[in-house]
Amino acid sequence: MSTNTVDNSRKVTTHRLTEMKHRGEKISMLTAYDFSSARIIDEAGMDVILVGDSASNVMAGNVTTLPITLDQMIYHAKSVMKAVKRALVVVDLPFGSYQGNSKEALASAIRIMKESHAEAVKMEGGAEIRESVERILSAGIPVMGHLGLTPQSINKFGTYNVRAKEEAEAKKLIDDARLLEEIGCFAIVIEKVPAKLAAKVAEELTIPIIGIGAGGGVDGQVLVMHDMLGINKGFSPRFLRRYANLAGVMTDAVQNYIRDVKSGGFPTAEESY
Repeated sequence: MSTNTVDNSRKVTTHRLTEMKHRGEKISMLTAYDFSSARIIDEAGMDVILVGDSASNVMAGNVTTLPITLDQMIYHAKSVMKAVKRALVVVDLPFGSYQGNSKEALASAIRIMKESHAEAVKMEGGAEIRESVERILSAGIPVMGHLGLTPQSINKFGTYNVRAKEEAEAKKLIDDARLLEEIGCFAIVIEKVPAKLAAKVAEELTIPIIGIGAGGGVDGQVLVMHDMLGINKGFSPRFLRRYANLAGVMTDAVQNYIRDVKSGGFPTAEESY
């Protein structure tokens, strides 16, 4: 039996992620937004599938994650949940559905859980969203935090550069991580911060820290599926490793199909009724 299929029958839960951290087993996490992709990713043995608001970029063609709506996130989450048997499925609460109004935050989270059957939500921010996080947790909904570069705040930062390089911002990140753990988040994504800082957070906290552009000293890694598979060619940050060039594969296949249709080579007699 190959190692990547061991224990695939056991459902991944928030508790199991904590177990994995404590025994030093790294956590694998990848985005998915549709049924077919989610089924492949789940059957391959992924631990966590994130229905990310990055769907705004890679599925809808928006420049930022801000335009995607709660209804659209639920649509993607429902599609993913129909495919997944093993992975823990986490859904991003989209911009505007939780900031500044904890009652709206709870209503948004409840809609995601009831309508999509997903298993957890993810929220960007620390102390400033404490009330929303606490209210969602009080309803028994698991929350994954997200610190460092928070793409929903791109208009505030004005850049996608590395965060928390300065001492004050690094201190706030550590304080926010401790706060999120203290109030009950089951894990935190840390995006685009110095590897040393991310490793420090992972070491100090008992909950799993999942990194993206945060070095190897954390408890797991997450990437966007379209970036990792080379479907999205225009995005090449330093932290991205491309495991395939599906844009090339797909272009070749489409061009071969066009050629065969134009030449009359498709369909053949064997492909006709």
